[in-house]
Amino acid sequence: MHALFVIIVLFFVITALIKDRMRPGLILFSGAVVFMCAGILSPKELLEGFANKGMITVAMLFLVSEGVRRSGLLEALLRRLLPHQQGAGERQVQARMLPVIAFISAFLNNTPVVVIFAPMIKRWAEKYGVAATKLLIPLSYATILGGVCTLIGTSTNLVVHGMVIDAGYGGFSMFELGKVGIIIAAAGLLYIWAFSSKLLPAARTDRNEETQPSELGRGLHRIEVVLGARFPAINRRIIDFDFKRKYGADILELKRGGVTMIMHDMRRERFHEGDTLVLLADNDFMQNWGDSSFFLMVSNGKEADYKMPRWKCWLSVLLLFLMIVGATVGELPAVRQTAPRMHLDMFFFVSVVTVIMAWLNIFPARKYTKFISWDILITIASAFAISRAMQNSGMADLVAQFAVGLSHSCSPVVLLAVVFVITNVFTELMTNNAAAALAFPLSLSIAQHM
Repeated sequence: MHALFVIIVLFFVITALIKDRMRPGLILFSGAVVFMCAGILSPKELLEGFANKGMITVAMLFLVSEGVRRSGLLEALLRRLLPHQQGAGERQVQARMLPVIAFISAFLNNTPVVVIFAPMIKRWAEKYGVAATKLLIPLSYATILGGVCTLIGTSTNLVVHGMVIDAGYGGFSMFELGKVGIIIAAAGLLYIWAFSSKLLPAARTDRNEETQPSELGRGLHRIEVVLGARFPAINRRIIDFDFKRKYGADILELKRGGVTMIMHDMRRERFHEGDTLVLLADNDFMQNWGDSSFFLMVSNGKEADYKMPRWKCWLSVLLLFLMIVGATVGELPAVRQTAPRMHLDMFFFVSVVTVIMAWLNIFPARKYTKFISWDILITIASAFAISRAMQNSGMADLVAQFAVGLSHSCSPVVLLAVVFVITNVFTELMTNNAAAALAFPLSLSIAQHM
């Protein structure tokens, strides 16, 4: 009976996620509260996710990424990578920058990497007459591919890592995912380099038609975003979709295929994947939607308003390097035996680095809450609770028994493929963290029944 109830609640949760009724974190938390009211979860089990090491690690990695972003060294690196002569083609630029961007995103949150690089790449494309879309969309995919190579590459990796540990297993080491991830990343980057110039639209930006900063209201900024495949209004008419109510920003212009349309001309147009929207938004837009899969941020409308001493710039990168090395070495059996009570894992080192950066003011310590995506954290914490509800109710076991029974005469590779397909379907319907939370108990139960 409980299993059926969980299935019904999950159906409504998934429907709400697909229809974007509210932010994913609150939707998942609502589902977890329903399970608590039904007696499937205890209050302690509901709150366990908020004290999970994986979730806290994700929060502190936002702060570490902000510290590295403020150093300015990533911008300097990209300036060296981009050619400074006329005639450089998209494939030449991609070959130089995509592997480096993928490497960086293996150790930093994807959002700051895109926020740093996208405006610079766009300005370079405008200067040298290159189609910006053929560089910006590959940039987005390069950050995704880089994230699959390490434990800290994406928050989803850390979510699954935390669930594995909670289930009583050993978890992942820093580079364990790279055994498969590096191969996937290399193949993906090669595919992008070979085919993106043919598959992506050759849209250029007309700089003369841009809204000037002087035209903007006080406290508002001109922000450019590229619509992703998961934007909920794809193929809907602009006039029928209340963008202002959903996202708190006004659409000024739409750019498609080299053509720029102002609001009066585009009201009956439909949203298409790859469209560039010029928005009039306040400071909250980037905070609320900077990590969304709906948009790729191209420009945040503001120049950097900070200058960091040179020694702090290099120290931020050194601390990141020491954090990675420390977390890798700390997982070695010899080190564990030497310091059994220290638990020298990623949580330990990211905590130390975050505190050092805060006290040295590498990121503004008084504003640290602004650099953390709280919806992602609530999504992760609620995901742990929903995963526990699926296990407590027996739903995960029922699905696992059914799947194993159907594939009894097949290879385990078939079950692996089933899990892969299910997770991919979930990922298309909701956020990656939510998809991982729903797929994990099913995957664990299938593995235990084999």
